[in-house]
Amino acid sequence: MKTCHMMWALSLITIFTLSACQNSQTTETSQVDNFDEVYTQINTQDLKTHIKTLASDEYEGRLPTTIGEQKTLDYLVSEFKALGYQPGNGDSYLQPVELIEMTADPDMTLTIGDNHLAYKEGMIASTKREQNLVELKESDLVFVGYGVNAPEYNWNDYEGLDVKGKTVVILVNDPGFENPASGKFQGKTMTYYGRWSYKYEEASRQGAEAAIIVHETKPASYGWSVVANSWSGAQYGLVSKNGNADRVAVEGWLTLESAQKVFADAGLDFTAEKELAKAGPYNKALNLKASVTVKNSFKTSESYNVIASLPGADSPDEHVIFTAHWDHLGKDETKEGDQIYNGAHDNATGVAAALVMAKAYANLNIKPQRSTTFLIVTAEEQGLLGSKYYSEHPIIPLDKTVANINMDAMSVLGKTKDVAVIGMGKSELETYLAKAAKRQNRYLVEEGHPEAGYYYRSDHFSFAKQGVPALYAKGGEVPVDEATAQYRKRTNVIVRGCYHQVCDQFRESWDLSGIEEDAQLLFKVGYDLLSSDDWPNWAETSEFQRQK
Repeated sequence: MKTCHMMWALSLITIFTLSACQNSQTTETSQVDNFDEVYTQINTQDLKTHIKTLASDEYEGRLPTTIGEQKTLDYLVSEFKALGYQPGNGDSYLQPVELIEMTADPDMTLTIGDNHLAYKEGMIASTKREQNLVELKESDLVFVGYGVNAPEYNWNDYEGLDVKGKTVVILVNDPGFENPASGKFQGKTMTYYGRWSYKYEEASRQGAEAAIIVHETKPASYGWSVVANSWSGAQYGLVSKNGNADRVAVEGWLTLESAQKVFADAGLDFTAEKELAKAGPYNKALNLKASVTVKNSFKTSESYNVIASLPGADSPDEHVIFTAHWDHLGKDETKEGDQIYNGAHDNATGVAAALVMAKAYANLNIKPQRSTTFLIVTAEEQGLLGSKYYSEHPIIPLDKTVANINMDAMSVLGKTKDVAVIGMGKSELETYLAKAAKRQNRYLVEEGHPEAGYYYRSDHFSFAKQGVPALYAKGGEVPVDEATAQYRKRTNVIVRGCYHQVCDQFRESWDLSGIEEDAQLLFKVGYDLLSSDDWPNWAETSEFQRQK
């Protein structure tokens, strides 16, 4: 009997030993680094599925606070849940963003001297003030050049000028754009002083009653139709405690033709005055009066950012945040024929890239040490409002936010040999990007049109203003082969022509391999940051620094 007991005991030991070995082997297998496998799982088919869904007519152009928003939120939350991501805002995947929706009655005319300018044809006017009626009555008109007050560049177009109660007329972009050899500002590369948002902000600080920007396609980097479509209809802002009483009463645009007529009525040549404004700080009274009545309806509402996280293995309180904006322009029921601004390129592509990257991180066997967070924001088209709100009301402390990586209007033009860095030279994130690009046998270049100021036109800028290093990069302009070059020529005409138009729709002819490659690229950048304890810094020459 004793021998039998001993044999039974030895058998149990053998069984337990074999079981432990098998469990150990299973654990080791699950912990095998599968980065390369996951990297290649980022594919065009998944991208296509997401783009087609989000840009479908069913989503009605994804305008904030509409049924299109609800469908978009439901889709995104469902996707993140299915991937195993945790709610990023307590027990919710949503962050409420308080918006005010303001709609100007299109039945308005801007009168300047003898010129009666029609809405959307010769001008656009609106107000950010929470008032039902805003009247500009016989307001003195003053040309203030580029409307810039920049001490670091020794430039102040408002110097010695009192514009209280007056209407200022402002050139688009900044003084360096059309005079790059002058050494002024940053040459063709736009600074924030060239953005329309800055110009209205500065005019408000100066006490002006109204601010009107002269539109020109080349320095603006977009045509008048973009202004007319983007600035008409419902406009959104963040709810303000003072009802935006500190903003200029009227914010507007003039077509170039309208501006030329106005200057001619003042006995001036627009081109000659512009040359003087380019040469140095400049302002001049036009001796004309401006009048317009803006009838305004407004209501407050809530839209939502979507936020989802995968906790890090070792430093879960440190996050790399990936952003894309889910919103577009909705629909215009006054249009004949197609009324829906589907926003396939802008920005169903960026959201699709975010979702396929989120899937890739979820499929990693070995979880990175830091937390992976996706923030899909609202109201980008209305002035980066969703990301602005988040950066001012962060759920993850900004000093625990390692970096931001942004995806907006990804390239549908096929693979490229180069990677365009928007705002090149701003931060050490480009070191990580260069490493990821080398893996793909690609190289980094400055963006093709730095004069357009794209670094200040997407959601990463909201993080940059708060001192968080932010990266915005995508496929460049050197096609990978001749077939791609020919495809790019055909497709680029459509892409550019459909910016903020109803024709920005998904097309079966699109070559999504460029987005696949760029999503893999940014996935690698994020992975290296998530797997590190480094804190990338801004370049010494950058205007941004981490907030202390």
